[in-house]
Amino acid sequence: MILRQPISKLLALCLVLAMPMSGMAVDHDTFFTDTLQPTFKESCTECHGRNGEVEGDVNLLNLKNVGDLTGDLELLENLVDVLGAEEMPPEDEPQLDAKHRQQLLAQLQKLLHEVVSKQKSAAQAPIRRMNRFQYSNAVRDLFDLKVAIFPLPERVVRDYGYFKPETGKMPDVIRAGNRPLGKSQMNEKRLADVLAFPQDLRAEHGFDNQGDHLSLSPLLMESFIELSRSVIDSPTFTDRTCGIWQQFFAPPAPSGDTRLAVQTRLESFLTRAFRRPPGTETLQRFTNHVMGLIAAGSSFTNSMKSAAAAAIASPRFLYLYDRASSADKAETVDDYELASRLSFFLWGSIPDQPLLDLAAAGKLKDPTVLAGQVDRMMTDRKLKRFCDSFPSQWLQMDRIISVKPDPKQHPDFYFSGGQYNASMHMMLEPLLVFETILIEDRSILELIDAPFSYRSEALVSWYADGKLNKARPAVNTYTRVAITDRRQGGVMTNAAVMTMTSGPKRTHPITRGAWLATVIFNDPPPPPPADVPPLPEDKKDTSHLTIRERLAAHRERADCAGCHEQIDPLGFALENYGPTGLWRTVYDNNREIDMSGKLFRQHKFASVVEFKDAILQNKNRFTRALVGHLLAFALAREIDATDAVALDRIVEQATVDDYRLKGLIKQVVLSESFQRKYNPPEDDR
Repeated sequence: MILRQPISKLLALCLVLAMPMSGMAVDHDTFFTDTLQPTFKESCTECHGRNGEVEGDVNLLNLKNVGDLTGDLELLENLVDVLGAEEMPPEDEPQLDAKHRQQLLAQLQKLLHEVVSKQKSAAQAPIRRMNRFQYSNAVRDLFDLKVAIFPLPERVVRDYGYFKPETGKMPDVIRAGNRPLGKSQMNEKRLADVLAFPQDLRAEHGFDNQGDHLSLSPLLMESFIELSRSVIDSPTFTDRTCGIWQQFFAPPAPSGDTRLAVQTRLESFLTRAFRRPPGTETLQRFTNHVMGLIAAGSSFTNSMKSAAAAAIASPRFLYLYDRASSADKAETVDDYELASRLSFFLWGSIPDQPLLDLAAAGKLKDPTVLAGQVDRMMTDRKLKRFCDSFPSQWLQMDRIISVKPDPKQHPDFYFSGGQYNASMHMMLEPLLVFETILIEDRSILELIDAPFSYRSEALVSWYADGKLNKARPAVNTYTRVAITDRRQGGVMTNAAVMTMTSGPKRTHPITRGAWLATVIFNDPPPPPPADVPPLPEDKKDTSHLTIRERLAAHRERADCAGCHEQIDPLGFALENYGPTGLWRTVYDNNREIDMSGKLFRQHKFASVVEFKDAILQNKNRFTRALVGHLLAFALAREIDATDAVALDRIVEQATVDDYRLKGLIKQVVLSESFQRKYNPPEDDR
């Protein structure tokens, strides 16, 4: 058996959750010597220690006692993962007895939970700046702007009034657009003369808010300062566009105390900007700055503008961080930190006044109060920002922007003289499905097999006959349609995903398998060896073969075989979908397509419907994977072994809540990982 490093952190072992862990009488030392070590020697060390063989940098013979195992938390979780997924021992090795495997799983899971619960550390995102999307949202909310600041092409789905989460219902007919449908989609009222700022890129297997990708160099800091100044100095930043103009920028009554008015206004403003009270020293510094400008002859409004520009260029505004812990151990975040985590998770922005008021009163951490705030925020229209950010990055929809199927093989994919193509209509479909499942609080299992979808006229005709009837690069009407053919429906068998995981001339089963492994099961495969040649395109000596036959050479390499065992069954499960998402039963050479396989070495399938059924039989595994994605997005960091307990508890609660998406999000917020930090004082590190 081969243990992989780095580990697959998010595979589900939910059958263990149903077992009475606390009732097991075997102590860990006895389990290690009497059960685990003998299992290693019989089934594992052939690849992991015996005769010097050390696959995946894991030598199990180095583990002499249970302390060696608990001292390597990632290895412990890796053992739990590969046992639960039945990835070890390999298929060509003797398999573990089912009862014995279950006993191993139960005890290892218990051990993992105990170690995580007792340890003093926890994973923590580094101090990081806001990304461009968050900065735009935060500035708009801080000033209550009625216009946009700058265009945001990362907002894939342009909302034309359909997104109303307070209703709990998506309309049957909606108008929507996106950037690839034409520059007109970006035409919206925004501040004039605001400097452009580059888009932040999505991290590999992650999101564009990931902390280790959001540094702030001196040059970038200077750009933020100039950007902040350009926002305040915009000729259209006036009482007509700025909602807080009267209570913040407009001069107070001449008979009043100007300094008191300035200080009072700044205290409220800076508390929102910095997500907690600014402190006496900071407040006095800003107040003195404004009073100095007024004394020098500047108008009240311009003096307050100067303070506002300084605030949104301040590190306390731009940086997202937790305060230092009281000691070198994990501890609960304070109420203000919790308010920020919650608001940037669901709204991609600063906390609103109700969150700050609860934080000030020390009430936000109360589970009942916190759950109520999550409910409130998920019915607010600012939830659209979560939908603009999480699902498109989770599904990696940015990949479809650059797809270019061969125009000779797929001429009907293009329209308007080849300037536009079907992907512009395709990409909205899975994102609208996600929004519907969220707004209507439907089961996340519908992400795999939904009984509905949203399609434009062009997309309906594409699925029907491969034509783009009435396709146009403009705002389009999308209609809710019932899905009766289970080969369609959900976020993984739609034309968008099939197209973006294909090449110009043929499907790419390896790419599709890697996408499924990463997105649906949160278990991204390692990159291929550098010397593996690409599969040749259209060679005469291989034109009679199926793609499965042509890929056989890759599977014969020892350094490729392990990954192909996992990826190939996933990729070939979708092989009936052609390079542009259309259904087919044979290749161009008239060879019949064989998409059959076995999921997780357990569930045989001979059709894509059976493949979906196999995933649904492993619904807790998919749930745990999605929870891992949500938690990584919420905390702006990679998930690791310290999150194991939180993940398992969220999945366990999901089974009680019928796997509803809003319930899943709420449990993420209520989890230990979301509410815990490890940020020891500098001198303790």
